[in-house]
Amino acid sequence: MITTRGQAPDPMDSDDTAAQVRAKLLEGVAWQQAGRLAEAERNYREVLRVVPAQFDALHLLGVLAAQSGRFAEAVELIGRAIAVDPKNATAHYNLGYALEDLRRYDAAISSYDRAIALRPDHAVAYNNRGTALAALRRLQEAVTSFDHALRLNQAYTEAHYNRGVALDELSRHAAALECFDKALAIDPDYEFLPGTRVYTKLRLCDWREVDAEISALAERISAGAKVSPPWPALGLTGSLPVQRLAAGIWTAAKHAQRDVGRIPAHPRRGKIRVGYFSADFRDHPVSALTAELYEQHDREKFDVSAFSFGPDSKDDTRKRLELAFDKFHTVGDKADQEIADVARQLEIDIAVDLMGFTTGARPGIFAARAAPVQVNYLGYPGTMGAAFMDYIVADETVIPTECRQHYAEKVVYLPCFQANDTKQRISGATPLRRLADLPESGFVFCCFNAAYKILPPVFDRWMRILKAVDGSVLWLSEKNDTAVGNLRREASRRGVRQDRLVFASHESSRADHLARHRLADLFLDTLPYNAHATASDALWAGLPVLTCTGESFAGRVAASLLMAIGLPELIATTPDDYEAWAVALAHSPARLGGIREKLARNRLTTTLFDTRRFARGIEAAYERMFDRHGAGLAPEHFRVEG
Repeated sequence: MITTRGQAPDPMDSDDTAAQVRAKLLEGVAWQQAGRLAEAERNYREVLRVVPAQFDALHLLGVLAAQSGRFAEAVELIGRAIAVDPKNATAHYNLGYALEDLRRYDAAISSYDRAIALRPDHAVAYNNRGTALAALRRLQEAVTSFDHALRLNQAYTEAHYNRGVALDELSRHAAALECFDKALAIDPDYEFLPGTRVYTKLRLCDWREVDAEISALAERISAGAKVSPPWPALGLTGSLPVQRLAAGIWTAAKHAQRDVGRIPAHPRRGKIRVGYFSADFRDHPVSALTAELYEQHDREKFDVSAFSFGPDSKDDTRKRLELAFDKFHTVGDKADQEIADVARQLEIDIAVDLMGFTTGARPGIFAARAAPVQVNYLGYPGTMGAAFMDYIVADETVIPTECRQHYAEKVVYLPCFQANDTKQRISGATPLRRLADLPESGFVFCCFNAAYKILPPVFDRWMRILKAVDGSVLWLSEKNDTAVGNLRREASRRGVRQDRLVFASHESSRADHLARHRLADLFLDTLPYNAHATASDALWAGLPVLTCTGESFAGRVAASLLMAIGLPELIATTPDDYEAWAVALAHSPARLGGIREKLARNRLTTTLFDTRRFARGIEAAYERMFDRHGAGLAPEHFRVEG
């Protein structure tokens, strides 16, 4: 309801003026509700010309600015409104909303707290307070705030969903699934919830009805429905059309391209300025792969900057990376547009997104155009479905020529798409099998992939492999307790003793983790989502990886790595061949030994772990991107020869 309480006295005020003000405000509200924001804004500004401290006009104009994405202006206007009426709970809430969009999370929390103090039943303020706390990684506090919202409104779908997301990030996946189930029961059409829910089920290895759920999701994505974020789609289906649609639907809903036009090419200076953007400049698989690349860049030709919008982990990887770049920009407290503005002010020529849609990603930076050329690389193994991404870095294996139609980006082909770090240390001492809960004798199959990559068809084959190889075990990375229990039960259902599944505990030392790969005999890959960094780890540690080639980028990565290290014989083209080859290798120590010897010979003589060669290749790609843009040419597919 529009009020005039707190309005400052005005010498021109009269009964007639008050009536005119009220009429203008009501008309403005009608325009605003109809989505005609320009007309609404005109009305509010006319009121302010007559009564400069009119609370409702200031407040509503601030809300309108927030609706239009002008959050800094919204903060200023709503702040002025609060100065007129400091006891208006809705204004404090709206101020928090605008501050949160500016990533001023502490200030947003303070505003939500004031709104709650004035209106203790403000469930929405509790919910948004939780999202701000979650953004600050204060996840348990966020859960508590969502709990308050739900005590006030048990049917609050968004609070159930947000609580589930926070619990998922706390690795409390079973509790998260309960939240998603409740949200779905309240609102079956809640945007992007079904895919998030199924992804959480897979993290628990809960396969009840999962085949039907995956099929339904694929059908609904194909129909254009907002049912899944892009990331889960990579693991749920190998279908390239479905993956592109999922990415495009998400991008259109969450990261619409700003109308910034074409950024003119910067003049050719002495060096091309490349910016790498990530929240994961820390102990993380992407940084583990790319650290040496940044160190190897040719500083005579390239100026290399990091734009870090994640927390400062202060770990050894972070310290190494801060030294690896020419400039290390910490921009986590800035909004997407602000980061894009910083990059443009620094005249970054090529912006490389290392995240795509992974946790903590900021596609909005690229929607706002951080640089004339923008590249999707490594962190997200698929198309972003976005017109604002110009290129995706790949190779002939992960994106065959005939599959390019399924990628919104133009494909840049390198001899091998994945960077690797040859400075990774492997502990000299190999742990004893018994200390890893492995049998002293018998064949050890291994897979250290994440739980969500293990789908029933792959597990079926693994169990048949174990039954065909007497005394063998399958060594998996330790999942949550629910996943471990579910996998053991699934093994029993397939006639395999539970103790033939062994779970590796978390190893804090990366060097020791790499060393324990020596205890295994063969790494078994997953499909439709392959091993990526885990495959590189295994090969670096000398453990052969057996894969099966899928349709999508995510399902062809291990094949790419094996081609680059000269082991194409470990690439199966059908699931049946994969299963048969695993059994055959386990029964032929001589043949497997020969493959191990070949891996040892090729490890430092082939493309995969030649970081200097990779750096020169991607630099050649950057130069060609830069030159095309400078010549006024649109992005196009091209190859960089080895």
